[in-house]
Amino acid sequence: MRLKTAALLVLLGLLTMLAGIGQLTFWAPAETVTASVPSDTKAAPLTVIDQKLIDLHEGPVKIKIQGEGNYTIATGRPDDVNAWVGKTAHTTLSGVSADQKSLEVTSADGEATAPSPAGSDLWVSTEDASGEFEYTWNPPADGEWSLLVAADGTKPAPSAISMTFPNKETTPWAVPLIVLGIIIILAGAALPFVAKALSSRRKDGEGDGPQGGEATTTLPVQAPAVDESRRRTGGAEGPALRVTAVAAALAAVMVGGSAVAAQATTSPEATSTASASSSADGDGATPVMLESQLQRILEQVASTVDAADAAKDAAKLAPRVDKMELQIRTQNYKIRSTVSAYEPRMPVRATKLQSSVISTKKDWPRTVYALTQGEGNVVPQVLTLVQLSPRENYKLWGTAPLQPGTNFPSFPVPRKGTEPVAASDSTGLAYSGNQALEILSEMLTNPESPNRSKLADGQSSPYIAGALAYQADTVKNGTSANFKFTHTPVTNQTVVLKTADGGALVVGRLDFAFEGTPKAAGDKLLLEDDSAVFAGGKETTTGMVLNFAESVAVYIPPAGSSDPMKLVAATRGLVGASFK
Repeated sequence: MRLKTAALLVLLGLLTMLAGIGQLTFWAPAETVTASVPSDTKAAPLTVIDQKLIDLHEGPVKIKIQGEGNYTIATGRPDDVNAWVGKTAHTTLSGVSADQKSLEVTSADGEATAPSPAGSDLWVSTEDASGEFEYTWNPPADGEWSLLVAADGTKPAPSAISMTFPNKETTPWAVPLIVLGIIIILAGAALPFVAKALSSRRKDGEGDGPQGGEATTTLPVQAPAVDESRRRTGGAEGPALRVTAVAAALAAVMVGGSAVAAQATTSPEATSTASASSSADGDGATPVMLESQLQRILEQVASTVDAADAAKDAAKLAPRVDKMELQIRTQNYKIRSTVSAYEPRMPVRATKLQSSVISTKKDWPRTVYALTQGEGNVVPQVLTLVQLSPRENYKLWGTAPLQPGTNFPSFPVPRKGTEPVAASDSTGLAYSGNQALEILSEMLTNPESPNRSKLADGQSSPYIAGALAYQADTVKNGTSANFKFTHTPVTNQTVVLKTADGGALVVGRLDFAFEGTPKAAGDKLLLEDDSAVFAGGKETTTGMVLNFAESVAVYIPPAGSSDPMKLVAATRGLVGASFK
């Protein structure tokens, strides 16, 4: 009977082991699952693959798209993708069905067309495809990412999309079953030997009892009920049953421990904690672009400006230049078309990006600074790039060369971005951006400004000293005229970004007006050739006004600092002249 029980245990153990091995081999679930967009999905000009779907499974995600003609797959932050989509009708892929065979799709009605996303600065990267396209998704950087699929914005976007994910189905009982099987086999193999040892001990003790006429006392006890089957076998199964119970108890401990361990790694509490941590990290401010995006944008801006400069054609600037820089270069071309000796504007280069300052401001307009230097740049220059809306590209608003002997302020690393500040806000700063430009404009207008001590080096700053000297020389040499000089901030073009030390850099525009009026009847004012291009003549007896645009950058120290502000970069360009 002991041998039969042992054989049964060994057989049971082998079957248990086989079940565990089977879960790891021939019964194991597929390594991947593929889910597809339902065939009856409503057509739309844009298709969005939501970041929730991309992040649904850990591990590589393969995406297969089938479309007619050419189409674009763009990668961007979820906020940026949503901003681009706007009110356009679109289809969103956001999840996987319970059977993991279909992608969950929602359709939103809206405008029937949208611009083509190809070539937009909003995207970290784009893929141009036609027909069938398949690739493995790799996030370009930390954080959340979504995909936008579109044809040209007027035709339906491809919706024949399938995604292959690592299979989340696991076999948590495989290892416990294998371990349990081994334990049962060992218990079955040991059973005959253990039972034999127990039986021998019982026989050795049968002769024990009172001897030598010793007095004994018998106590009345109640005999326990004994199973008839155990009586018939003379109690031989007792040891076997006890050993089997021990094996079962060990198995229960092993299985229970495995189950607990499995639960500990996937418990709702652990998941929610990790999710909360991830959410906390994601909620932190992130830069509005990667540095690789900025480099690509700078190259396109530089190429556009180069082509326009070479042709002296302002129309070529339109795709990538706006505001002050557009005005200054347009007028520069106009002057140079008549006055060949007039100096061209400093070229824009992207070959050497010395520093990048990327805002974390999610809404529009968005601003970034870049400090570049290349061929034709005697000193590095600060470039101000602005994106007015999601569907517009960044444009160059201003350029300003660094002042000799001046260091560009330190900013947070590009991957963290820097915080924008409202031009009127002085919180945490010695001055607001507007105040800084007011103080600078006052110093440029009045050499005896009471605020001279608030700006480092005062009149000895090369740009400030040069402007004041130009104005003083004009007054000195123009004995037959009265002159007036004013420098006025243009507040709607002021941008402020925080520096690494808690200060800020304000970049903006000043309008410099230079007025001259004859002192007496018959006195004349003579204009230079460059000014005459705009005024339509070289002399006047009624008076004249020259207009310059000044691009400036001023460092503002943090609140509580005893350091003065510093003029970091500055330049000016003639933009107009007229007779009174």
